[in-house]
Amino acid sequence: MSMSANVDHHRRHHHAAPDRDAGGPLWLSAAAGLCASLVGLGLARFAYTPLIPALIAAKWFTPAEAVYLGAANLAGYLAGALLARDLGARIGSVWALRGMMVLAAITCFACAVPISFIWFFGFRFLAGVSGGVIMVLAATAILPHTAPSKRGLIGGVIFAGVGLGVAASGTLVPLLLQQGVKQAWYGLGVLSAVLTLVSWKAWPAEAPAARGVVEQPVASHGLRSPLVIALCLEYGLNALALVPHMVFLVDFVARGLGQGIAAGSHYWVLYGIGAVVGPLLTGHLADRAGFAAALRAAFLIEAVVVALPAVTTSPAALIVSSLIVGGFTPGIVPLVIGRIHELIPHSAASQRSAWAQATTTFALFQAAGAYGLSWLFARSGGDYALLFVIGAAGVAVALAIELFGVVGLRHKSS
Repeated sequence: MSMSANVDHHRRHHHAAPDRDAGGPLWLSAAAGLCASLVGLGLARFAYTPLIPALIAAKWFTPAEAVYLGAANLAGYLAGALLARDLGARIGSVWALRGMMVLAAITCFACAVPISFIWFFGFRFLAGVSGGVIMVLAATAILPHTAPSKRGLIGGVIFAGVGLGVAASGTLVPLLLQQGVKQAWYGLGVLSAVLTLVSWKAWPAEAPAARGVVEQPVASHGLRSPLVIALCLEYGLNALALVPHMVFLVDFVARGLGQGIAAGSHYWVLYGIGAVVGPLLTGHLADRAGFAAALRAAFLIEAVVVALPAVTTSPAALIVSSLIVGGFTPGIVPLVIGRIHELIPHSAASQRSAWAQATTTFALFQAAGAYGLSWLFARSGGDYALLFVIGAAGVAVALAIELFGVVGLRHKSS
């Protein structure tokens, strides 16, 4: 015990040092992480949502094709999450991240040319791949250089980029669309390319401990820990809970409530504002209260706000629901990463593996949820309330696993 405590003390001392000596580089690295999540997750992914009606109106695709193209991105995200660790090990996390940002920019330019459905599908898939790789590697390239007391906040800064992308998709995309659909894609491509260049030199040096031989036994033990497996499952269920808002919110307001696309876009902007602030707040809360407590609070609040549109469609309820679910879309990420660091404290390699495992589970549940809920929606004759209820049930089960599963496992192990 004393030996591991000693190792932990040494490690903390070691990791805290760069943070104290060089406040600049740490924030620079966090800014690079923010740019990566903005390009790979924010722009390459969420900007597609408000483009869907425009693609259909411009006769590029039928409504059914446009939805399948959205799903191509989710499938790519899953593939990216699965590829990320191998890619990071082969060429280094930082080069993998730079490469994926370049790829995301290229996909935006390629989508400006509607050569065929297959062409578009392929590039939407590649946009998803870039997002999956960035989601796995961005935080693990930066957090090992961060003092434990600041991990929540720095994680929050990195994933605020997702929220900025959502916010940009609700504000910037409609402005670009006034010039035309092609011009909107060009605009997103240029912005992605600029952010890629700006952040190119800001990434931290590769952590030499990443491939330490000593860490391997800990790695397999940490990943098989029932608590880590339970956490991955909870994160997956959380992904399912986010699908109704992420995929159907704009459509629900526009067509379901008959308020039109403009009103739908307003709620999407609120969702985006929530998504910018969310990870900063959850990360800060976790630094204060601990990651486990913050995660439980998040699941509880989420269960209520996801279900809200099924109970009432008053503007006040929809505003609250859009803001808070938006906040948790990226806001849950620093909590899960921080919790992994708590559960596997001594091995950067196993932390990376566990996070890749969690992201893959998230991607699986999200893709299955998007397909499954779309199918249910068509079968139920367009019952939006059913979708929100299923989403809320998903995160309620995650909370139950977190509360009762953890207690049960602790009891068993003692």
